[in-house]
Amino acid sequence: MDLKTLQQILEIAFEKRVSDVHFEVDNPPFFRARGQLVRSKLPNLTPQDTVFIAQTIIEHNNRKVPADIKELDSSYSLPNGGRFRVSIFRQRGNVGIVMRVIPPRVSTFQELNLPPVLSEIVKAPNGLILVTGPTGNGKSTTLAAMLRYLNENFSFNIITIEDPIEFLFTSDKSCIIQREVGIDTENFSAALRAALRMDPDVIMVGEMRDLETIDSCIKAAETGHLVFSTLHTQSAGSTINRLLGNFPPEAQEVIRQRLADILVATVSLRLIKDKTGERIVPVVEVMRSTTTIQACIREGRLDELDRHIENGRSQYQMQSLDQHLVQLCQQDIITFEQAKRITRSMDLERKLTFENE
Repeated sequence: MDLKTLQQILEIAFEKRVSDVHFEVDNPPFFRARGQLVRSKLPNLTPQDTVFIAQTIIEHNNRKVPADIKELDSSYSLPNGGRFRVSIFRQRGNVGIVMRVIPPRVSTFQELNLPPVLSEIVKAPNGLILVTGPTGNGKSTTLAAMLRYLNENFSFNIITIEDPIEFLFTSDKSCIIQREVGIDTENFSAALRAALRMDPDVIMVGEMRDLETIDSCIKAAETGHLVFSTLHTQSAGSTINRLLGNFPPEAQEVIRQRLADILVATVSLRLIKDKTGERIVPVVEVMRSTTTIQACIREGRLDELDRHIENGRSQYQMQSLDQHLVQLCQQDIITFEQAKRITRSMDLERKLTFENE
């Protein structure tokens, strides 16, 4: 493996719009396209090949190669402008790399088929907006679309803290400062503390990874800033539980009160193939912070959230995962079998029948 070969492989991935490229020892490179992992016809990779790829990526970011790499997040850019988010790891003693293709431009809500209500949610003057979902289900892309909307429509000072930086922004109406953990700052919590001294209106934290970062995000939202972040949770209820679970039991009652006061919305994402199998569409749960939702959070009645989300559809443009699945089925965009694979409830069929009556 040499630099020219590596860049040719990545250029093909970028041009063919695959979502991920896998480099692992004793296998050829794999490409994920339309959700399926495809084995390439290239030669099997040696341990020296994957070490070379890892070193190329790390040195590209002006970082030193750790003597004993265990796991490392990074990014990589091609001369033609193609960008990748990179996960470097060790498996069975060898180095492996997975490179996620970052789209060349930040899309709009409409282009991503996201609910129009997101453009209302991001207009909140302050508070906490969380985008959640499993890995690879569009959290970063959705966050980028939110920041694009703010950048095009408002004169804000927007600070992003990412590991690594994914989408590159150019300041429009807003001023955007992008900081990368490991290069521009030591860690999320240190960058958050510094951000509060940088005259911010909006702060985007790539991921809430630990108690200190979560607490710093909550404090930033409490002090009049609009804060965006992500969690690897699958619903509004699991998101609240995950946040609370990071705090000791004796602190959770206070955290519930604080969350109820600052939470603007949770947006939970899953990606699903359409009926043709050629296109990926998002399924989105949207919970907005109404007085009823706030009371549920304060009093720990999280099992009631789904019902209130569904009841708030017409007035607040909220929607549960099942409501969106039913809508996509009715619009003949996805099949019922596809919907059943990602629903969390046992009565999706009843809901679909009820809606059709």
